[in-house]
Amino acid sequence: MTDLPVTLPGCVRFDLAPAAGGAPYRIFLRTPPGEAPAAGWPVIYLLDGNAVFATAVDALRSQTPWPMGTGISDAVVVAVGYPTDGAYDSVRRSWDYGPPPGATYPRHTPDGPEVRTGGAADFLAFLADELKPEIARRVATDPAGTALFGHSFGGLCALYGLFTRPEAFSHWIAVSPTIYWEDFNLLPHADRFGARADRPAGLKVLISVGEYEERLAPFQIGAADEDKRRAAQARAQTESHARAMHARLGALDGVTSAFALIRGETHMSVLPTAVNQAIRFAFGAWD
Repeated sequence: MTDLPVTLPGCVRFDLAPAAGGAPYRIFLRTPPGEAPAAGWPVIYLLDGNAVFATAVDALRSQTPWPMGTGISDAVVVAVGYPTDGAYDSVRRSWDYGPPPGATYPRHTPDGPEVRTGGAADFLAFLADELKPEIARRVATDPAGTALFGHSFGGLCALYGLFTRPEAFSHWIAVSPTIYWEDFNLLPHADRFGARADRPAGLKVLISVGEYEERLAPFQIGAADEDKRRAAQARAQTESHARAMHARLGALDGVTSAFALIRGETHMSVLPTAVNQAIRFAFGAWD
């Protein structure tokens, strides 16, 4: 009996570095079986790709064969991650997902690298100007059907991308976005986006949060870190700010905004359910 690695059908990975230089990203790519539609396959791009790629692939594999039962059609999955076996690269994602100008923070470990934010503009340029053409070279894709998904810091990055490069994706999905981060540095970008006369039409936005983001989950009550968690929730006010952003975007011409409260989940446990929800929002029946 021989043990063999587990593989996901139709999936590959490759590393791609920005043309301007810098560390490579690990790109996980899933192509649906069969012939592409005439317009090409729709595509969902996932931030924190190491953590969510397999979840998204299995959500599509298990649901798309029965569209009348699930309301979901098939799509390409592109997960943008880092060359690591871990779920996250906390240092690199801090830089990539943080809107400029950013700041410097204490090292995560005594001998670790400096932790900085503020690189989101360059990261989004890489996605739009380099990664998307590379995916189109490999797979027949529909340029009018693209979605960007991000969670937490990634959700912050997704909203920043919506405000600064709205033409890059048709669907924008921000899960538990850290809107409060760095003294609400995101909001001036939202102001400029709202004032744009040339804002693209037909933009679709989904903002979602877990039920237990502004109050503790039952299993967290009485834990040793209860007070610390309550203070962090009060500082972030994730659900309140997410609802306010949803209302703000929904009032804009050309933008359709949806909000979802995901029951029973915390800031960290919300991710698998949110991925499945994002797939339905981007490629299925949503109401």
